[in-house]
Amino acid sequence: MAHDSDIDRGRMLAKKKMLLLLAGMCFSLLSLFTQSAQADGLADLKAALARLPGQTPVKAVVEAKTWGRQGEAKDADEQHGQASISLDDSPRGLQILYSKDLLTRLETEERAKEKDSKAKTPTIAAIKEVNSSELRPMVSAVGNLSRMLEKAIFKSEKADASYNGKPARLLSFEIPVEKLSEKDRKYVKKFEGSLEVWIGQDGVPLASRMHQAISGRAFVVISFETKNEEELVYGVSGDRLVVTKKESKNSGSGAGEKGEMRVIKTLQVQS
Repeated sequence: MAHDSDIDRGRMLAKKKMLLLLAGMCFSLLSLFTQSAQADGLADLKAALARLPGQTPVKAVVEAKTWGRQGEAKDADEQHGQASISLDDSPRGLQILYSKDLLTRLETEERAKEKDSKAKTPTIAAIKEVNSSELRPMVSAVGNLSRMLEKAIFKSEKADASYNGKPARLLSFEIPVEKLSEKDRKYVKKFEGSLEVWIGQDGVPLASRMHQAISGRAFVVISFETKNEEELVYGVSGDRLVVTKKESKNSGSGAGEKGEMRVIKTLQVQS
């Protein structure tokens, strides 16, 4: 009888060990599956970008507001700017329409500047923010975002993030100093760069935020520091990824000078 009891206890212990082993294997497989699913966020983003070739024609109104300050305290020179344009991007190309009112204001400010170098010129200050090189990445955003991803190093994914109160996945990247040109890198002593991209469940980008901080020395005696931040909000029009809002903040100091610049651009697609 004792011998049979020992055999039963042995069998029970073996079953418990087997159950624990199976439970451990299931947990490991579940963890592996979860990590794999999270790691697919970058693949989902790239697949979503590939589905948005940007062939659908689009008409939009873009408004740019700028603010800049050069110098410090009472000696600081502040400049505000505002400009609005209409655009049409189609198989014929990108067409930008500057209204009669905008052109009149430009001419008025140019004349005022000739008479007084300190005259306020808000339209001139903002007009460079609505030229073709600035607008193209807003109406065809896939190319610009793809290039940023090519230069960035994937770090992590947060699967339970949110954006504007909606479920989202947050992809985090490091931007290496190699993103800078070889010429610029010669002067850089310290570089920090990061990129965050919020994506929906289908992988389509909802927003992105890029941050860069650079310090260094040029011409041996001139030290400098710069900080740049860029936040983008994305939208989809047909098969086209567009930037509906772009906010840029830049600050820098060097050679006894200090300056700040902030630009907010909004794009409204016209039906």
